[in-house]
Amino acid sequence: MVKSMTGFGRSIRSNEHIKVTVEVKTVNHRFAEYHFRIPRSLSSLEDKLKKTLNEYIKRGRIEVFITIDGEGLTTRKLLVDWSLIEDYLQNIKEIQERFQIKEGVSIKDILNRDEIFSIEEQESGIECIEELVLDALLDAAQNCVNMREVEGKALQQDILSHIEKIQSTVQALRKYAPTVVEQYANRLKKRIQEYVDQQLDEARIVTEIAIFADKADINEELTRLDSHVVQFKTFLNDRESIGRKLDFLVQEMNRETNTIGSKANDAKIATEVVELKSSIEKIKEQIQNIE
Repeated sequence: MVKSMTGFGRSIRSNEHIKVTVEVKTVNHRFAEYHFRIPRSLSSLEDKLKKTLNEYIKRGRIEVFITIDGEGLTTRKLLVDWSLIEDYLQNIKEIQERFQIKEGVSIKDILNRDEIFSIEEQESGIECIEELVLDALLDAAQNCVNMREVEGKALQQDILSHIEKIQSTVQALRKYAPTVVEQYANRLKKRIQEYVDQQLDEARIVTEIAIFADKADINEELTRLDSHVVQFKTFLNDRESIGRKLDFLVQEMNRETNTIGSKANDAKIATEVVELKSSIEKIKEQIQNIE
């Protein structure tokens, strides 16, 4: 099954206190690369989130956005440094006595000292939050996969149209290739007759034709192209990640086509090679976005 590497999924889970929103966005990438934008309190969940996503998405750049709204996520507690206050007041008293300052210390003076007070935050109900996050992630991942599958079908149809063009071109070349040797033999005999009045050396002509036929033989390349096309179609029905396999096959198809082009000593074959390379290039562009 062909899956695109472009997809998006979103899911929301909530209870009476909080709402969890999870978004999963994927784009094409050579490997599986994860990027999380989540609350710091959930950073310990990253490994578990990766393992969960890996069950659904095998390849691509995966971005995960998690937001949590609601009350009761954290509890805050005010901490007072009583010892520091005592030292502060004691020193103020000594300063007043030493310099005979009558002005007293107000509570406002104490409240303005940031170093005396601090706020401690503690997570609460983290187990419940994790459950909601994982549940929402599963749903968002499945929605993302659904979108990747829909786009994958469109990619598959386009790729198959180019594969069919390659097949028809290969069939046409297989029928036409033998005539190239015949045309060469006729041209060779005609030229020799134009410059030589005496009887033709048939043995020499046969040898020259045989040498040309060997150099111009493209049957092996055409057979391998056919084989690659069959493998390509087989991989398109595979349920595993197939992007890299298809990329390898396209490289091999391009290599065989280049060899045919280098052997071709014929204008029509050269034209068909251009068509082959055009179809292969279009397939290559499409499979860059296949998982």
